[in-house]
Amino acid sequence: MDLPALSVEFAHSTTYLNTASCGVLPRSAVAEVRALAEAAGAGDPAGFGDFDRVGRVRAAFARLVGVPVERVALGSSVSTHVGLVAAALPAGAEVLCPEGDFASVMNPFVVRADLKLRLAPLESLAEAVGPGTALVSLSAVQSADGRTADLAAVRAATAAHGARMLVDATQAAGCVPFDAAPYDYTVTAGYKWLLGARGASYLTVSEEAEDTLIPLHAGWVAAESVWEATYGPMPRLADGARRFDESPAFLGYHAAEPSLALLERIGVAAVHAHDTALADRYRAGLARLGHEPVAGQTPIVTVPGLAHRQPELQAAGIVTSARAGGLRASFHLYNTEADVDRLLDVLDG
Repeated sequence: MDLPALSVEFAHSTTYLNTASCGVLPRSAVAEVRALAEAAGAGDPAGFGDFDRVGRVRAAFARLVGVPVERVALGSSVSTHVGLVAAALPAGAEVLCPEGDFASVMNPFVVRADLKLRLAPLESLAEAVGPGTALVSLSAVQSADGRTADLAAVRAATAAHGARMLVDATQAAGCVPFDAAPYDYTVTAGYKWLLGARGASYLTVSEEAEDTLIPLHAGWVAAESVWEATYGPMPRLADGARRFDESPAFLGYHAAEPSLALLERIGVAAVHAHDTALADRYRAGLARLGHEPVAGQTPIVTVPGLAHRQPELQAAGIVTSARAGGLRASFHLYNTEADVDRLLDVLDG
């Protein structure tokens, strides 16, 4: 598929360069959300939400990250998934995180005062894993500036020391080729590069790690036969990771189906090539203007010290974000070279 031709799939009226905060919903996803909301408002049973559609979303995400569908649990937020992992750790366990990582990837461990949280620089995280480390929790791509972790090196270190590994793929899945299979747990928010809406999130749990977690928020959807578990004690938990499901926020999952289908039609490799080419164009333009962005090879580009330019860009109809003192721009499949050049023109004054 020709990515520049995708403009027909999107209706945004701004120069939108902020997917790392929230993606733009495709027209097809907007239509599905509208249809579900209108049915709910009309008292139509179709407004209850479609569990079959939720199942198709689960399967599509599994294909996207390279795991069997039975390894995927569905929820509403990354922090809830991370909280399950945090709750399962024994008192005194050491959790290692990169310095400055996204809060949802570490705060569920922070609030457990009986755990030992240790921080290390992202670049030397693998070397920081030790014999006392129980879990390493990190983002595949850093939200603030697009830096990437050496996931293979960290995985080798955790394997060598008998530690488990949790990877947040929120800033990777959908724009960077990402394989969830090597990790004990992965978590992904669905409203950024996956082009969905808030309310849909994904947890993968390896078969070997499944018994390490307790489905603390188990409702009827965590049962093997959901319609036999609506009242009274659950007869039997679902096999596989579905036992960790939350009751689905249907608006989010109705939006997710066409969005994931669009990504599958294009292919993540093609999206990655498109997105990083735009990021490279922006980096080259920044160099000409005398600015030095954080080094990286992802669609997220952050320039330290330029956060104060974000309101000016917003006033010009260019949507970026200010993060940790830097100006962050992020490029996805609905962006073009003209978007990059417009951003550079405004920065040039």
